[in-house]
Amino acid sequence: MSADVHQVADGTYLVHGHHTNWVILKDGDAVTLVDTGYPGDRAGLLESLAAVGSSPEAVAAVLITHAHNDHLGSAEHLRSAYGTPVQLHPAEVPHARREFLQQAKVGDVVRNVWRPGVLPWAVHLIQVGGLEQHPVTAPEPFPVEGALDLPGNPVPVHTPGHTDGHCVYHLPRLGLVISGDALVTGHAISRVKGPQLLADFFHHERERAVTSLDLIAALEGDTLLPGHGPVHRGPVRAAAELAGERAGQGRRPGADRGQPTGRR
Repeated sequence: MSADVHQVADGTYLVHGHHTNWVILKDGDAVTLVDTGYPGDRAGLLESLAAVGSSPEAVAAVLITHAHNDHLGSAEHLRSAYGTPVQLHPAEVPHARREFLQQAKVGDVVRNVWRPGVLPWAVHLIQVGGLEQHPVTAPEPFPVEGALDLPGNPVPVHTPGHTDGHCVYHLPRLGLVISGDALVTGHAISRVKGPQLLADFFHHERERAVTSLDLIAALEGDTLLPGHGPVHRGPVRAAAELAGERAGQGRRPGADRGQPTGRR
């Protein structure tokens, strides 16, 4: 594939792969890569680095929003081939090692095949390696408070629900939020455009995913870089509120909720 690279701010690029996104944060010659797409996105990932005047050798670290196959695809390749650290929230580290898997299973997809778009999306997923497992041999937990000492100085914000250790990354200076799958703006099986949650069967604990919209709404910013869908311009708080309303909760983020339930 050809890399579809969009510069959204100074040194900040949103790249569209096969129905999934990654982000490049560039500071001088050094780069932070947030997510890596599907295994089948590797050529596009390397091409996107070249398109912004960088290379795999210049990647200071790979930050992962969450360890699903469409975000983790080339992380182990970069670690093993170039010595690139792969960093995640501590709760997501064992997920990246595949000690367990919090991801929609084949049965979940089959039960939802009646939904418009699910069948062609599933076929495409297989073609780009979505069923392959590429665990990270030595993932590293990052500090859970404060900005990371990496290009772009992203601030991790723990937003569990989609997975236990899902994180968004806040760039306060630029007013940007890299939201992974905690808040998206589109998906191949969605007929909704704009801020939304993914379909329920994609979430490990859907109620926690809805609750985590509160945490995103509290972040100052006016640009959202999602794991799926196009860049969203406008107050991040309003985007999180709209996603909460679309989730059918009958309330805006910030209201009281009961305790979430879920399974691994």
